[in-house]
Amino acid sequence: MATETAVKPLTAFSYVTFDVVGTLIDFESAIKNGLAQIAEQAGLQIDGEAALTHYRDTRYQRDAGRFPDDLGRCYGSIAAELGLPDNKKNRQFMIDAVAEAEPFPDSVEAMTRLGTHYKLIAMTNARRWAFEKYEKKLAMPFWSSFTCDETSTEKPDPAFFHQVFAHVETDGGGMADILHTAQSQHHDIGISRELGMTNAWIMRRHAQKGYGGTIEPARFTEPDYRFNALIELAEAADRAFDR
Repeated sequence: MATETAVKPLTAFSYVTFDVVGTLIDFESAIKNGLAQIAEQAGLQIDGEAALTHYRDTRYQRDAGRFPDDLGRCYGSIAAELGLPDNKKNRQFMIDAVAEAEPFPDSVEAMTRLGTHYKLIAMTNARRWAFEKYEKKLAMPFWSSFTCDETSTEKPDPAFFHQVFAHVETDGGGMADILHTAQSQHHDIGISRELGMTNAWIMRRHAQKGYGGTIEPARFTEPDYRFNALIELAEAADRAFDR
């Protein structure tokens, strides 16, 4: 399913900015799979969606840490809720498991195709060391990248976005030349609308209920473009430029 309601056509942009974790990288599966392995070793079973809810609730408490280092602290809370053994080994296991999260099946192809039309920019709340792992798995598609280590903040802080705008300006572009692409309503779609950007919502959880491991937005923001998968955006861009 793809809905394209934006006033500006996809050919109007020179840059596409991306949320990485949750949009390009399937961190939710990494969390659920990692916890399932710990549970299996302990002779237990867990509800993966319930685990994501516990992660989300813990992630946004004070001093949770930057992603994916936050998995160490958050695991303690998740373990207490789900009855899993909590120790230093398991906390590090969860950090490592999420740092090795895989791209969604369509991510690499979609990014390759989009890269033929636009300069691609990563905007991630992940630490630089983890982003570098993800970037390699995505086949190094980015023209430029920003992590929480460089910006010293996390989305949805407008300051994160303004640093990207300033960088694009050094290349002769501006905010109007950027299409912001993400799955998180809270971190990306809402604030990009407030800043006046055109956005594309990738509905990675379209077949699932709730917001999973991503915080629920205070209010829903209707995006300019909406797609169930990133490859649908790439296909729409191909059609637009072919025309």
